[in-house]
Amino acid sequence: MNSAESFSASYSEARAKFVAAVTSAGGQQERIAHPERGPDGGDLTTDVAWFGPRDADRVLVLISGTHGVEGYCGSGAQVDWLKRGEQTRLAKGTAAMLIHAINPYGFAWNRRVTHENVDLNRNWIDFTKPLPKNPAYAELSDAICPDAWTADAQQLSAVTLMGYAQKNGMPALQQAVSGGQYTHPKGIFYGGNGPTWSRRTQSDIFRARLAGASKIAIIDYHTGLGPWGFGEQIVPVPRDSEAFKRAMRWYGSSVTSPSGGTSSSADISGDGLSAAAALLAHAEVTSMALEIGTVEMMQVLLALRADAWLHAHGDVRSPQGQAIKKQMRDAFFGDSDDWKGMVAGQSLLATRQALTGLQRP
Repeated sequence: MNSAESFSASYSEARAKFVAAVTSAGGQQERIAHPERGPDGGDLTTDVAWFGPRDADRVLVLISGTHGVEGYCGSGAQVDWLKRGEQTRLAKGTAAMLIHAINPYGFAWNRRVTHENVDLNRNWIDFTKPLPKNPAYAELSDAICPDAWTADAQQLSAVTLMGYAQKNGMPALQQAVSGGQYTHPKGIFYGGNGPTWSRRTQSDIFRARLAGASKIAIIDYHTGLGPWGFGEQIVPVPRDSEAFKRAMRWYGSSVTSPSGGTSSSADISGDGLSAAAALLAHAEVTSMALEIGTVEMMQVLLALRADAWLHAHGDVRSPQGQAIKKQMRDAFFGDSDDWKGMVAGQSLLATRQALTGLQRP
């Protein structure tokens, strides 16, 4: 079997492959329509597949497309999992739920954000309480997302951002930019002013399908941080917590935590995996983000900034707009057989480890 064939070149191709794989594997399917359209005018949907008993006590959950354009990776891993017949390995009383393209707008438009321009992994906060503050982002906002995207504007922005890094350190710059912000709606890593469609949809899926489970394992696929093809296993809980220790028993000592400073990710607020434990408080939840590396971090940041400018000020269909779309895709999708094979292999190992962990007392 060639794992590279499980990956796709577009959202529409990815959805078609996923639906076909679920059908072939005999899974139960649900299609949830998104209110927006794709760049080709086509429908956008989040698709949910279920394997095993509906009243299963233990459930493995695989999520793709939390960050839209990163869905190329997650969708490919999900399709590969199905083509390998992994659903036939489920133990008695165990089920698997695959959520395909929870942010289909971002996937289809090669954006990391939702149609509300919100980073879904900064959106899972209590909006009835004071919003998290990020004064460093406000200080750098004009440099992060300038009104013009010319060579001169980019050079001036780079000087400002590198000056901040030289003064405060690169980790401080990463935290300031990507830690999340709630004050600049057209900026990057914006957490929103209320629950997004994708957050509401995922909440509904969890409540409807996982209410009877007592043990739940969640793997959420991401890209854009770390070395080419390497999958960092990020567990977004404190390192001294029982949930982190349990994840180490399942996945090994290489698991990392942003709160402990061992992860390539900034320490963020409002991510979906952290929120899952509260949303599924009746169950023991073990969550892990599988973060696959692509290109160097500053290239990723440059693509995100260009995309934010494009949708705030530019024309997506212009030559410049199409170049930025390619830049985004290249930043988050390693479109080569070696990268795809590394994703599939590391995903396969993680899912088998999770299914084994779910059977432990």
